[in-house]
Amino acid sequence: MASVISEIKIIDTDTHVVEPPDLWTSRIPAKYGDQIPHVRWDDENGEEAWFVSGERMAAVGAPAMAGWVEYPPHHPRRWRDIDPVMYDAKARAAHMDQYGIQAQVLYPNVALFDARRLLEMDDEELQLGCIRAYNDYQVEWGSDAPGRFVAMASLPFWDLQATLAEMTRVRELGHRGIIFTQDPAAFGLPQLTDRHWDPMWAAAQEMGMPVNFHIASGDLSLMGAGHPDNGERANYASMGVSFFMGNARTIAQLVCGGICHRFPELDFVSVESGVGWIPYALDALDWQWKNCGVALEHPEYELLPSEYFKRQIYGCFWFEDHGVRHAIDRLGPDHILYETDFPHPTSMSPGPATTAVAPDEYLETTFGDLPDETLRKILHDNAARLYGIGAATAS
Repeated sequence: MASVISEIKIIDTDTHVVEPPDLWTSRIPAKYGDQIPHVRWDDENGEEAWFVSGERMAAVGAPAMAGWVEYPPHHPRRWRDIDPVMYDAKARAAHMDQYGIQAQVLYPNVALFDARRLLEMDDEELQLGCIRAYNDYQVEWGSDAPGRFVAMASLPFWDLQATLAEMTRVRELGHRGIIFTQDPAAFGLPQLTDRHWDPMWAAAQEMGMPVNFHIASGDLSLMGAGHPDNGERANYASMGVSFFMGNARTIAQLVCGGICHRFPELDFVSVESGVGWIPYALDALDWQWKNCGVALEHPEYELLPSEYFKRQIYGCFWFEDHGVRHAIDRLGPDHILYETDFPHPTSMSPGPATTAVAPDEYLETTFGDLPDETLRKILHDNAARLYGIGAATAS
């Protein structure tokens, strides 16, 4: 007998829109010339890529891997080779309908993984213009399929006052959360736990905007790492898992840095990192917390790390089976979210160069026997509550 999954209007909490080549050149004054993020042919690598001031950022097709015919890191070489479902909102909505997905939470590619290039720009007006242009684009893009997409805002995090102003602006535009780097120190900024960031945490708490930590949003030294003798595919697999586990450090900092304590009504999300490892990480944090005497040093901290997590931190899964069940058993279902990572290389997207199955098939086969209440929470209710998604996406 089929489970309740087919009746739930699933909220997919981590997807990406492949940015069109004219995203920034069509929105930023032409006076900035090649300082504006733009796309051109890269002769050395034989593909179209993003460039800023002559410096290469990322390949246009690198994030557009759902259903692609080659294993990563190989990807579409030209914009014209990319399936429109990855950049056309109406086509995306039709694709979602095939799998029973009502809404998708949107994250960037270029503005997320190549933030260092924006930080290196000499002109502050251009820096801010790039961030604003992307945030505007995300809302415009979603307007082609009303009620289906949930915008997450990028921030000019190198400038705290500009960050606070942009948070106010995007909240009025309709963004439901903010994206923040896991490791601001990697950009020469104060560490994540530095009180420098307290005004931002306070503003996010007041606005009811969850803070989302997407993997690979900090130190990207792992990108392209690995000995050549390993092989490019083996190195790519190792890199991905290393990025997933990087969010354990983020969770530890949120708790041990007192951020959760100081901002008890602020929610945080560990994005694209899975959840099976979280029970162990929290066991380790509780153990260290007790055995290092944290309560003596900080008597004001009223909860254990695992309790802070259960109060205000969420994790997202997409390919796991036993790990998710273990996390539900240990943590309960209230802070676990479902994602597909569409259309990234390891997304839940069937194709000739992947073992992935369709999201609806995966969910039914792997979790169809879970209690209805649990399924509704992890597939819809938790995300709806977290991001303030209303009746338009209700199950």
